[in-house]
Parts: sequence; C-alpha cells; structure tokens
Amino acid sequence: MARYIIFLVLALAACGSSGGRPPSNLDNACEILEERREYRQAFSAVERKWNVPTHVLMAVIYQESKFISNARTPYRFALGVIPVGRQSSAFGYSQALDGTWDDYKRETGQRRAKRHRIKDASDFMGWYMNKTLQRNGIALDDTRNQYLAYHEGHTGYARRSYLQKPWLIRVADTVNERANLYEKQLQSCS
Repeated sequence: MARYIIFLVLALAACGSSGGRPPSNLDNACEILEERREYRQAFSAVERKWNVPTHVLMAVIYQESKFISNARTPYRFALGVIPVGRQSSAFGYSQALDGTWDDYKRETGQRRAKRHRIKDASDFMGWYMNKTLQRNGIALDDTRNQYLAYHEGHTGYARRSYLQKPWLIRVADTVNERANLYEKQLQSCS
C-alpha cells in the first residue's frame, strides 16, 4: 500500500511539472505564454519591477537556454574523451554564472532564488539588464547590445571584447531578430 501511495504521488508530481522541457513551439511567443502561464506572470513581474520588455527577456532566454529550466553548458574533455568538468558554471533559464547569481541574491535579498525557476531567472535578468543600463548606458529595449553585455559581462562589453568575436555579433543580431518577432507576436496575443 505504501508503495502504491508513493507511486501515485510521484506520478501526480510529474504531471504538474515540465521536467526541464521547453514549451512545444519556441517560434511563437503567444503559444509559449499560453502553454506556460507561469512565464507570463514572471515576465509581467519583471516588466513592472525592472522595466525590461517581455520580448527582450524571451529572446535572451531563448538564446541562452531554449527555455530549458535545467540547461547546462557542455562538458570539456581532455584528450577528447576524458570529461574534466563543464565549460562554465552557467545554469538554468538565464545561464547565470555562480558568482553573478550570488551577487544577485545578495543585492536583492532573494536568498532562496533558484536558477531553474522562471520567476527567479527572469527577475535575475531584469536586475542584470538594469545594471547594464546603469554601467554601460544600454537601453532596456536594445536587445542586441543588452545581449552582447549579458554574454560578455559589463566590463567585457565596456572593453568592446565582442568586436573580436564576429560569431557573437551574428548571434546578437539573431537574438535581436527574435526579439522583434516576439514583439510583433505579443501585440496580437490576448
């Protein structure tokens, strides 16, 4: 009987969780928000608190994690076969690094924040993008440059390190295009 109850509880918990899986159609902002109502609540909270537009958040989250809550960077390998750890400590929707995440928790008082929770990850991104506005003067709706600063860090962006990375500039342009797509789609959502 106890095994049956445990099985039932685990089965019900699995039904209520996306298990790290992304929404089914990542090319449609309206469908993403319809499928994951907690995203809409989280993004609306960030707009109110940090003034970061939803389409900017969504485009950066798409690029960083493809909306996979427990996304991690790939492993590095020695001699091509021996795993020696991950490429970085980036984790979750926002791919926040350990140190930056700790700064966020300390500065905002969000001691229990988790990178795999959309509410916390999007709040982190709002906080970080506001730091970018303060330190680098990048408008909150400037997706391309916000993304470059998000990827390179505030100091790296100020040093213009991205100019040595043509691939990153192409990625930032793609993130900006996705943000424009999401913005148009969001205007027609109910």
